[in-house]
Amino acid sequence: MPILRLAYVTLYLIAVIAIFILWSQVGGQGHLDLMPWYLKLGLAAGAAYAVVRATMAAVAGPAGWNGGSIKWFGILLAILLGCGVATYYYHLYAEGDEEQDDTQTSSLAKPNSFRAEPPSRQVTPRGTPLCS
Repeated sequence: MPILRLAYVTLYLIAVIAIFILWSQVGGQGHLDLMPWYLKLGLAAGAAYAVVRATMAAVAGPAGWNGGSIKWFGILLAILLGCGVATYYYHLYAEGDEEQDDTQTSSLAKPNSFRAEPPSRQVTPRGTPLCS
């Protein structure tokens, strides 16, 4: 049994790495950076624990998909749903480091200094019209 414990510890460490990579790819690294560390750690550690427990239940039972493995797989899906909800919350409500510019530019509204006069109104520097 000691080799099985080593396998479960290895599975846990691999699951933690896989969960953080999956979370940053699916949810976006920017949103993940805005979350506090304890939220990320709790959700990732819980998901990795659920992966190990589902594997333990699958190994202990006569078939791979038994009651225990299905239960822990459901818990894993619930924790991953929590990761998605947390990511969505920080997408909507957390402010990033970039500053927002409230000015609006449009090709239809040009500033007065760049507005061209119609050809009949343009004058030379001496005051005489260009076109008559």
